[in-house]
Amino acid sequence: MITPATPARFLASVTGPEEALIAHLNGAHIIDAKDPARGALGALDVATVTRIRASLPASVIVSATIGDLPADPVPVVEAVRAMAASGCDLIKIGMFPGGDPLAMIAALGRLGLQHTRLAGLLLADASPDLSLIPAMARANFAGVMLDTAGKAGGALTDQMDLRALAGFIARAKSAHLFAGLAGSLQLSHIAQLMPLLPNVIGFRGALCERGVRTGGLFGPRVAEVAHAIGRHGTRTGTLGHMEAY
Repeated sequence: MITPATPARFLASVTGPEEALIAHLNGAHIIDAKDPARGALGALDVATVTRIRASLPASVIVSATIGDLPADPVPVVEAVRAMAASGCDLIKIGMFPGGDPLAMIAALGRLGLQHTRLAGLLLADASPDLSLIPAMARANFAGVMLDTAGKAGGALTDQMDLRALAGFIARAKSAHLFAGLAGSLQLSHIAQLMPLLPNVIGFRGALCERGVRTGGLFGPRVAEVAHAIGRHGTRTGTLGHMEAY
């Protein structure tokens, strides 16, 4: 399981089995199934996520998104239940405006998924409510991440400074949740963010040709990010054996 003690793991968002293999073979630890053309957390169909899961060794963590849905318990629970059938290990749920996020989180906690864990996504550019973190812990979420809803408004670090990001990570870990960072991150952000000791650090655009998140994944870019995470992890003492999910 990814835990608050897990060293920084490299999450790469992919659109299908081909990109999943590129990401895996070039050093990504977590393969994140997502359709970047459909929003910040655009969802792939369950059949595609199922193929992604089948294309990779069982030891590789596969995460998936359910789309940019308002925090309404009924549609979100339905989407999570459907995506869990893909066999993915982790489902990411965005805390988008609208609905009742506390009721949604509580409803998700009652799902009783056997093999799939949940992670909440707080949106740094949409007034993230850090008070939801304890509710996620009570609902047996595995972790919580910070991301951005608008990909044209700059990177995560343009929305929250390093002090605020460090505070988020500390708050997540104190609630016994893994802490993740994502949101238009580039290679240059790795040196800034690794000393904060996130458990997960996620990328999409930086891994694509011409740096466009809707473009195809490019193996050398994936390898470059993987190398940088490994190098800075060694410097900050965050590398180690990853626990089985």
